[in-house]
Amino acid sequence: MNFLHYEVDLKDDEVVEVTLDKQANVRLLDAANFEKYKKGEHHAYYGGRASKSPVRLPAPKSGHWHVIIDLGGYTGTVTAAVKVVRP
Repeated sequence: MNFLHYEVDLKDDEVVEVTLDKQANVRLLDAANFEKYKKGEHHAYYGGRASKSPVRLPAPKSGHWHVIIDLGGYTGTVTAAVKVVRP
């Protein structure tokens, strides 16, 4: 499984901004769901298929989060940049 992985620490009022060079799946996961994702198991996440860039995902709650970007099993590569936007 090919994917891009970024780790961010977020506060309640912050937003993760992901800039993509093409359509991709963008997921924001906690640690437990990231482990499930890596094992190919059912997992809960925020986000989904992104057809426009940038993608902005608000922090569901304060904590340590994993940003995952993948092509959903399709071949190819995607380039991404991730930043935390503070109010």
